[in-house]
Amino acid sequence: MQIALVLFDRFTALDAVGPYEILARVPGAETVFVAERPGPVRNDSGSLTLVADRSFADVTRPDVVVVPGGPGQTPQMTNEALLAWLRAVDATTTWTTSVCTGSLLLAAAGLLKGRRATSHWLALDAIKRFDVEPTGERVVFDGKYVTAAGVSSGIDMGLALAGKLAGDRAAQSIQLLTEYDPQPPYDAGAPHNAPADLVAEYRARSRHPQP
Repeated sequence: MQIALVLFDRFTALDAVGPYEILARVPGAETVFVAERPGPVRNDSGSLTLVADRSFADVTRPDVVVVPGGPGQTPQMTNEALLAWLRAVDATTTWTTSVCTGSLLLAAAGLLKGRRATSHWLALDAIKRFDVEPTGERVVFDGKYVTAAGVSSGIDMGLALAGKLAGDRAAQSIQLLTEYDPQPPYDAGAPHNAPADLVAEYRARSRHPQP
């Protein structure tokens, strides 16, 4: 079983690394990082590099695709090399998935039309223009398409997917061994809980147009 995690310039690290840490532990899984061209790919702050060992041309029939988000997602919306690859591999994937604004890339490829999906809370309105029904849920399954909300939710998506791929006990084992037991010191992880002035500040600064 091959799990392909997509990289592009200025991706958000946890969007990719969170699901990777979970899915790489699924029994029998081969996880590969793939990009338009093999080689180092910088994250959104430029301070971390992951290496894509394979190009899109090298990975033609992955069982699972994971598309992260990040500031670099915006220019990728018109990158036909990426969008065409997503459409091509989606024809045979078991699961096509995304984290954060990676769902906008799936939508731009035409894969989420008429479906329910989630994204980072600042991007939920942006996904509507692709005939996608946005939802604020943390992880959304719609057929074989699985979308996760912002950044950290990719870990939840990875665990949910691990359960589908290997069964509940395997997923519980992964959760136990990674000691994924969130106990955040603040209750500000979603716009309905965070201070209203913070939410307004980040809406005003968002690269996604707000209504």
